[in-house]
Amino acid sequence: MKKKKSAKKWWILLAVIVLVLVGGFMFRKQLALLGFDLFLQDKVEESLNGSYQPIDGKPEVSREVTEPFSALLLGVDQRDKEVGRSDTMIYSVVRPKDNKVLLISIPRDTYTEIVGYNGGVKTKINHAYAHGGVKMSIDTVEKLLGAKVDHYATVNFEGLKDVVDAMGGVKLPITEDIVNKDPNHEKFRIEGNKPIYSGQEALYYVRYREDSDMNRTMRHRIFLEAMMNRAVELDQIHKIPDLIGIMGKNFTTDMRPSYMIDLAKTMFQNAGAPIISSYMLHGEGQRMNGGWYYLPLEEDIEYVQQLIKNWMDPNAQPSDLKPRQFTIE
Repeated sequence: MKKKKSAKKWWILLAVIVLVLVGGFMFRKQLALLGFDLFLQDKVEESLNGSYQPIDGKPEVSREVTEPFSALLLGVDQRDKEVGRSDTMIYSVVRPKDNKVLLISIPRDTYTEIVGYNGGVKTKINHAYAHGGVKMSIDTVEKLLGAKVDHYATVNFEGLKDVVDAMGGVKLPITEDIVNKDPNHEKFRIEGNKPIYSGQEALYYVRYREDSDMNRTMRHRIFLEAMMNRAVELDQIHKIPDLIGIMGKNFTTDMRPSYMIDLAKTMFQNAGAPIISSYMLHGEGQRMNGGWYYLPLEEDIEYVQQLIKNWMDPNAQPSDLKPRQFTIE
């Protein structure tokens, strides 16, 4: 009789263990969010306060956390005390409710009017950041694309090495060795087909410049996508405060910390990592005034304007959100 009772207890204990394990798997996101709310949120918000830098004169945008919004992402490769230029300019639209993100790359050599600089002189778009920082970059992109920028975020690639290493590396689609061998450039080699890449290798990846500006722009976008995907993995949640602390002054934005936290939690509750759609502004290279410039096609600017309008519409159909395909020679 005692053996039967003992066996029954073991079966009950086993059933409880199975339920806990299965429940923990099925509701792991809810459990992770609960843990974040209880133990990490205050620390994360405090860390993010150091990255919050609103733009003077720009009114704060107020919206529900589920509403679509646009943001200009600026990847700056600034070393030591040199003047920084925005090597990467990406106009993005985030649809939190759909868990979707649109990334529109603007090549750094794009020839356009730099709003607010010498009466609106035309030159390479990455000069906007060098001469007027974030404000001039936003004004210039808004004029080029005819679309409003709700927020901005800047990332200094030099400062991301430690962040990538703290995340245990990042996955990059490098199928062949990448070698920087021009005598005027920094020397390095990145081995292809590795499962994971270190922070230093990731930095080399975004700095490689010996093929074309178009390909370099694409690598920047691929790297940012890889970082986002790595950051939303479940096993990285407990590292968020440390990662934000490591980024320090290498990341700035005008999105309030509380809004970013609510936004991240909203998107995290969706199934899987955000679905990222990418597009690059089409144009043609041309040498003018002793320099090489990228001239955007007017018809493509019109297409991008419509694409952004579709993505900003909460009621847009999925077919309206899919960018058309393009290839890079």
